Amino acid sequence: MSPIKITPETNAYLDKLRADIVFQDTLRGETLTYHTTWGLFSPKGIDEGSRLLLDHLDVREDDDTLDLGCGYGPLGLTLARLAPRGTSVLVDKDFVAIDYSRKNASINGISNAEIFLSNGFTEVGDRRFDLIVSNLPAKTGKELYYLYFYDALVRMNPGARFYVVTISGLRKFIQRAFMEVFGNYKKLKQGGTYTVAMATLPE
Repeated sequence: MSPIKITPETNAYLDKLRADIVFQDTLRGETLTYHTTWGLFSPKGIDEGSRLLLDHLDVREDDDTLDLGCGYGPLGLTLARLAPRGTSVLVDKDFVAIDYSRKNASINGISNAEIFLSNGFTEVGDRRFDLIVSNLPAKTGKELYYLYFYDALVRMNPGARFYVVTISGLRKFIQRAFMEVFGNYKKLKQGGTYTVAMATLPE
């Protein structure tokens, strides 16, 4: 049996797939250029959930923020722009996501962001935040959500806010879990597909 040969046309197609996907978008009035690649979440454009979350959160210019599961950085880098006197920490367990978040921070001249690998909060240490955000993955166990929520709780400054966006089918669970962990829950927006919710740590 003769070996299968890859044609020049196939090579050209594969080279095109390996090249960065590049697009520009404006979130909360901040226009950024994003480089992404196949295998990352929503590589061809900002997903509806992230956009909805950013539209409904309150951020102050001196907030220290954390983007949990940052992907290529649309949430965390936008927060860095909206809170120029604070530090925006972006973490993800995927090294490709971290590489692209760092690339996008550099391309957009964002210097107040720290971006590093972390499985949830494992590498975050004992630092505390004024604002934590996460576009929670839909296909994972509720045990992981509880880990995220309790780990967020102990890293929130007094008065801090924790915002999540989930598929709307999880909204009742998020309400119960937030009441259990944080003692409070507020639904900010429920759309046809996604729901944005928040909890706070009282001052």
